[in-house]
This record gives sequence, C-alpha cells and structure tokens, in this order.
Amino acid sequence: MADLFGQGDFQIRLDWGPVGAQATQAEVAVVVDVLSFSTSVTIAVERGSRVFPYRWKGTRAQEFAAAHDAVLAIGRLEASKIDPQSAPSLSPAALLTGPAVPRLVLPSPNGSTITASLRDGRSIIVAGCLRNAQAVADWLSAALEAGRSVAVIAAGERWSYDDSLRPALEDHLGAGAILAALAAGSDRDYAFSPEALTAIDLFDASRDVLQARMRSCVGGQELRSKGFAEDVDVAAELNASMTVPVMVDGAFERCLDAR
Repeated sequence: MADLFGQGDFQIRLDWGPVGAQATQAEVAVVVDVLSFSTSVTIAVERGSRVFPYRWKGTRAQEFAAAHDAVLAIGRLEASKIDPQSAPSLSPAALLTGPAVPRLVLPSPNGSTITASLRDGRSIIVAGCLRNAQAVADWLSAALEAGRSVAVIAAGERWSYDDSLRPALEDHLGAGAILAALAAGSDRDYAFSPEALTAIDLFDASRDVLQARMRSCVGGQELRSKGFAEDVDVAAELNASMTVPVMVDGAFERCLDAR
C-alpha cells in the first residue's frame, strides 16, 4: 500500500491546506483559493502579469516587491478608498478592469502559504479556480498522460481565534469543478481518490445553483457584507478564462505545455 494519508494509491488526489499539500506529495499541485488568491492570479496572468505570491502584508511584502521590481497589490478595503485605477488590488473584480502591470506581488495568507510550502518540493504548481476550471483540467490531462500524479489542494480559510484550518465551500466547489472537468474530458480510467470523487459529486450537485451557493456560503456572505459582492460574482464565473497560471522561477505565468 502506498502512503495512506497522502492518497498515494491514487493518481488524482484532493486535500486541504498547507499540510494536505505536503501530505499528498504529488508531482503537480493545483492550488485552489477561489475568493481571492487563485482567481486573482488567473485574472492578472491573463492580463499579462507575472505574479509573485507572498504570504504576508506589511513592510516585508513591500521589501519583497521592491526586490523583485514588482508592484505590490493593495488590500480590498484600502483600494475602495482611492481611485480604483491608481493601483492593483487583491479584488478579482478590480483586477479585471484596473491597471495591468508586468510584475505583481499578491500577498495572501492561504493560497500563497500553500504555494510557499510547495516551492521547495518536486511539484509543478498551478493556480486553479472556477474561472479556469476547464482550462486547468485540459492542461492536467497532458500531465496525467505523461504519468504524473496530480493533487488538487483546496486552500480553505483560517479561524481567527486559533488559526486552525476552516474548510471553505467555495474552495471545495472550485476543486470539484476542476476534477469534474478532468473526469468528463478523459477517455482513460485514471484513479481518482475517494476525496477527489466526492469533490466531483459536490460540484455536480451544485452546478445549476453555483452562483447562489457562492453568494450564500460563509465566504461569499463575508465579502458581500463588506461591499465586495462583485468579487464573489467574478469568482463564480465558471470557465470564463482559458488561462492556466503555472509557477516558473518563483512567479505564476501563463503556460501551455504540461509535459
């Protein structure tokens, strides 16, 4: 038996958070953080940016951006108080219409943390979300045909009082959308773990009410209560993008070849 907790008996796996990403040890890891990080990465890369993930805000993020000759994205609330055209922000909706920059730093406590935890390993790192679910699945098909193992990592959120992982419906749905497209588009009998298959079941059951589920889940309600309903709607646009962001030399950029 292969590694039990890493779902090593299966070529296609699903797990949660930085620990789950490390446990699966797949050759390709898809980071899914739907209500900001991976959706924002997808939009920024689609618009021509190289995106450097960074897990902290504050002066260290500013220093990191300066060291990489990149622009540091500002927070949603900060951006709401200034001209939206003056600087990129962590808002997916704003990134769609705001200024595009060649090099962008996106601070994120969840998606970036998972990415950082994988960078020193053997994994090819991909950013996946609802917007690019089909594109990521198509890209993964080539990786699977080449014999690579794949793990889809749902980022989840963090509880404020103890920093423990809070599974997030939006990320489960995003992971399920990618896995469902992968299963539907393949004529080969790849081995999906039960965790991956259950994410497919969840997405299939929610496909016809996806926008409503995204708006009413905890993460969606939190953003809407703060005035960012448009971010939820942008993140819920299934297969709106054909962009597959892949980590290359420390930054996400558009990539076409999975082999």
